[in-house]
Amino acid sequence: MKIKSVIVLGLGKVGSLVGTLLHKTGFEVTGVSIHAKNDLPFPVITTDMAQIKRFTGKFRKYDAMISCLPYKYNLEVATAAHKHGAHYFDLTEDVPTTKAIIKMSKTANSVMAPQCGLAPGFIAIVGTSLTADFTKIRSIKLRVGALPQNPTGLLGYAFNWSPEGVVNEYLNDCEVIENGQHKWVSPMEWLEKLFIHGIQLEAFTTSGGLGTMCETYLGKVDNLDYKSIRYPGHVQQMNFFFHELLMREDRKKAGEILTYAKPAVNDDVVYIHASAEGLKGTQLFRDEFVNAYYPITIDGKRWRAISWTTAASACAVMEMVNNGSLPDRGFIKQEDISLNDFLKTRNGRLYSGEAHGGEPATI
Repeated sequence: MKIKSVIVLGLGKVGSLVGTLLHKTGFEVTGVSIHAKNDLPFPVITTDMAQIKRFTGKFRKYDAMISCLPYKYNLEVATAAHKHGAHYFDLTEDVPTTKAIIKMSKTANSVMAPQCGLAPGFIAIVGTSLTADFTKIRSIKLRVGALPQNPTGLLGYAFNWSPEGVVNEYLNDCEVIENGQHKWVSPMEWLEKLFIHGIQLEAFTTSGGLGTMCETYLGKVDNLDYKSIRYPGHVQQMNFFFHELLMREDRKKAGEILTYAKPAVNDDVVYIHASAEGLKGTQLFRDEFVNAYYPITIDGKRWRAISWTTAASACAVMEMVNNGSLPDRGFIKQEDISLNDFLKTRNGRLYSGEAHGGEPATI
């Protein structure tokens, strides 16, 4: 089914850009927000998303929907999309939500494509692309971090992403493949040091970033893991906050404290450090994808790095479903998406060199 009309649910920093990019790509976009929006190039319906059940009947009017809502709403939205035969996309890193959508997709007449953001999402596409030439894969290591360019304090952080999402990533168990075995390990562990463009950083286990890669690569890789990138010393402070101060027992309050202490900033940076190691014939190799992405300007408006990297990834996947380079029904794994095809889309091109360093971007 070709995609003509799209409804974008949730018009925060990411959702507003998702709608804008899809509109510029040629889709007929309608937005849904709890607040009136008069500065967007597409119509917006204002509603209380807590009453989502009253709204889902309207979904039958649209060919596709993309949820940019907090993860707790996504399963209900996905269920409505499945019922009405609309293509479904979201940005969630929540593992139980994705597992439920996978089960639902087995009887879907449309695409069910959760986890289309940055991590999970683009990072899985990159990681898979690195393995293409290996005859035996020893390890796949995926690291992503959305950070302030000019950090302050011991945390060296700013909450440019959903506090609910970040708290879950820091407290929920993490899927890995270790020595060929599928395992669940604790978050905020396996601390390592790494450098990107000469800047020292740290990385540690967090949940949700791998999407479905453990299922895909079990039996094909010895070691696979995902870690979040932060400035040195961050994980020590967060372990103190969550475990010694027992803030893990009240996730909502923990998120409120952290966002009050470290509010969002406009000058952010998204770091990506992905690698694959293994044999190419009889030779041992390590291939890497390492980059830093900065805010960019689209049509005269400046967008944070975390906003555009997340939005562009989801929009590129929708483009690929529409142009036939991805299936038009069933569950789509991010690791089944070709990086080359992704980067050829209008929105995927934002990841290319001209989009770095805060330069204006055009699609």
